[in-house]
Amino acid sequence: MSQQPIDPGGAAAPAPENLQAPPLARRMACWVYEGMLLFAVVFIAGWLFSTLGQVRSGMDSRRHLLQAFLFVIFGIYFGWFWSRGQTLAMKTWGIRVVDRDGRPLTQGRALLRYLCSWLWFLPALMALGPMHLAVGEMVVLIAGWVAMWALLSRFHPQRQFWHDALAGTRLVGARPVGVGMRS
Repeated sequence: MSQQPIDPGGAAAPAPENLQAPPLARRMACWVYEGMLLFAVVFIAGWLFSTLGQVRSGMDSRRHLLQAFLFVIFGIYFGWFWSRGQTLAMKTWGIRVVDRDGRPLTQGRALLRYLCSWLWFLPALMALGPMHLAVGEMVVLIAGWVAMWALLSRFHPQRQFWHDALAGTRLVGARPVGVGMRS
């Protein structure tokens, strides 16, 4: 019977053999679900921004300010949840984010992961900048990049996403809420 290492905060860290990445299909299902849950975050943040900024039209010139506001709100959202190990989508799909050694993330590490996670979109968005494409073409380009970025995890030694490797984090399996519990 192996004993789990203890992190400095006193919480048990996963044993090294439990630091395997969940299957790519499960990670991507979690990613899609996370995107659906973010609609609520965008809705509330957009309402707050519009109300406090007294925005009266969708054609308002403060679009870039709203985008910067949402960037900060997403950073707070993900930083807070990741430093506690899981977002709601991650809990649902039985995935946890930890540092390289299996310990919980610090706020700083969670923020670094958030910044690195923009590699899911930033290269495609930068490529779109000088192009004048139709919406459908833009969606295909972004979706193609996202698929390629996800598949690149196959080339990582532990099959982690590359933004996790850059941030010093990793996704690991976690027992979903309620699994294995007896009434």
